[in-house]
Amino acid sequence: MEFSHRGKSILVDCGMFQGSRSLENLNMEDFAFAPGKLDAVILSHAHIDHSGLLPKLVAEGYKGPIWCTGPTRDLLEFMLADAGRIQESETERRNRRRDRAGEDPFEPIYTEQDALAAWEQCKPVPLEEWFEPAPGVRARLWNAGHILGSASVELECEGTRVMCSGDLGPENKAFQPDPEGPSGFDHVICETTYGDRERERISLEQRRKLLEVEVNAAIARGGNLVIPAFALERAQELLLDLAFLLQEGAIPKVRIFLDSPLANRVTGVFGRYAHELEDTGGRNIFEHPSFHFTTDVSESIKLNSVSGAVIIAASGMCEAGRIRHHLKHNLHRRESTVLFVGYQAEGTLGRVILEGAQTVRISGADVRVRAQIRRIDSYSAHADKGELLTWMEERQPVSGSLFLCHGEPGALEGMRRELQKRHREQSVRVPQIGEVYSLPAGEPAKRLATGRSDIQDVVGRDWQNAYAEFATSLKTRLSEIRDEERRMAALKQMRGVLDSYAEHRARKGKQD
Repeated sequence: MEFSHRGKSILVDCGMFQGSRSLENLNMEDFAFAPGKLDAVILSHAHIDHSGLLPKLVAEGYKGPIWCTGPTRDLLEFMLADAGRIQESETERRNRRRDRAGEDPFEPIYTEQDALAAWEQCKPVPLEEWFEPAPGVRARLWNAGHILGSASVELECEGTRVMCSGDLGPENKAFQPDPEGPSGFDHVICETTYGDRERERISLEQRRKLLEVEVNAAIARGGNLVIPAFALERAQELLLDLAFLLQEGAIPKVRIFLDSPLANRVTGVFGRYAHELEDTGGRNIFEHPSFHFTTDVSESIKLNSVSGAVIIAASGMCEAGRIRHHLKHNLHRRESTVLFVGYQAEGTLGRVILEGAQTVRISGADVRVRAQIRRIDSYSAHADKGELLTWMEERQPVSGSLFLCHGEPGALEGMRRELQKRHREQSVRVPQIGEVYSLPAGEPAKRLATGRSDIQDVVGRDWQNAYAEFATSLKTRLSEIRDEERRMAALKQMRGVLDSYAEHRARKGKQD
C-alpha cells in the first residue's frame, strides 16, 4: 500500500503474490510507482507475502530506510536471503526443463545479493514509540500478535489518522501476546484471511492433545509423519508442542527432523528471544535431544530411507523447498501420513492435496496419493472472523472508511456483509489491486482511480492448476477405455479441439 501526500510517498509492506503460477507471474511486473521516489517503507512483519518484493524494490532504485521492529529485522536477514536463493534456483530449474527447449530463458525476479542489500536498509524501531518516516508524517508500530516481531502500522499526517492492521494473530496464540492498538481513526485497513469463518476456541493444552493423537496414530501406522510447515513461526510452534509432549511422555521418543535450512536459522532467532516469548518458561525449548536440524542436501536425501519419524519441512503450502522432495517420497506410501497445520491458498499444491486429489504433479513427475491426509486447524497464526471483528471494534470510532484486504473473495465479501450489518452508516470498501483513494479526515474515502480487473481472473485456481490436474489423470482415464479404437478416437477428439483454436487464431491473424 502506497500512501502519498504533498510529494511525499510511504509504502507499507512490499510482498510477493503467492498462489497459482499465473498470480505469481504478477511479481515480475513493474511496480505501479517509481521505487526511487519513495521516501520511506514501513514493514509490518517478515512473512514473504508482506516483505518478499523488498529486494526488487531496492534493486530498482529505493535507497531509503525500511522501518520495522528489531525481531523483524533479525528474521529478514535469513528470510530475504532464502527468497533470493529460491528465485535463482527455481529459475535455473525451469530453464533446464526439456519442455522449454528453445524458448527464451527466465530471469530471477531478484538475487540473493539483492536480498541482502535490502536487509541492510532495515532500520529497527521499538513498539509504541513515535518516529518520523518522512517530513510531516508520524508513525507507530503496535503488536499484532501474529508472528515474532509482527506489528500493525499507525500513520498520522496533518490530522488524518490511519491504521493498517498487517496480519493479526488469534487470541491465546503461542509465543505472542494478543494484538494491541489505540482507538479513534479516520481510516482503518484490515486483513481478512479468515474473514468468513469462525474457528473453535481451543486452548494450548487442547491443541497439544490433537497433535498427540496425530503423532501416535502416524507412528502406529509404521511410516513417517510429514508436516509441511512455514519456516517462520509454525515450525517453532510445532517444536514447542512436540517438546512438551516428549517431556510428558505423551508420544514415543521418535526422531524429529526439522529439514529446512531457513527454519533452522529462524529457530536460532527464536532462541535468542526465548526469554521474551510466552509459553517458553524463559528457556530455549528448541534444545531438545530428539530434535535434529538438517542443513545439507545430503542429510535431507538420507531421510528417504527413514521410517517412523516426524519430518517437518518448508514450504508450508508445498510450493517450493524440501517439502516437495518429502511429499514425492512419502505420498505414494500407504503407511505414511501428511499432516497440514497451516493455511493453504487456492492454487497451491497443499490445497490440491487437501481437496482430495488422487494424483499430483511434483517437479514434473506424477505422484499417486495413497498416504493418510490429515489436518489440524488450531495452529493458525491468523485471527478468525470473530477476532477480526473484535479488533476492528476496538479501533472505533472510525469516522472515514474501513478497507478490507488480504483475503480470498469469499472472506472479503463475508466480512463486508457482516460489517455493513453491524454498522449500516459505516463506509466499507473492498479495493481492487491498483485502485487509488483519497483519505480525508473525518470523511469516507473517495476513489480516484479504478483497479485492474484482469488480476481477478488469476486469483485462485488458474489454467495451469486445471492442466496439472487433467494431465496427471489423463493416462489413467485413457487406460480405462478398453477398446483401442475408441481410445484413439478420444485422443483425436482432444487434438481436434486444440487444432480448432490454432486454426481460429490463424484466420484471425490474416483478417487483422
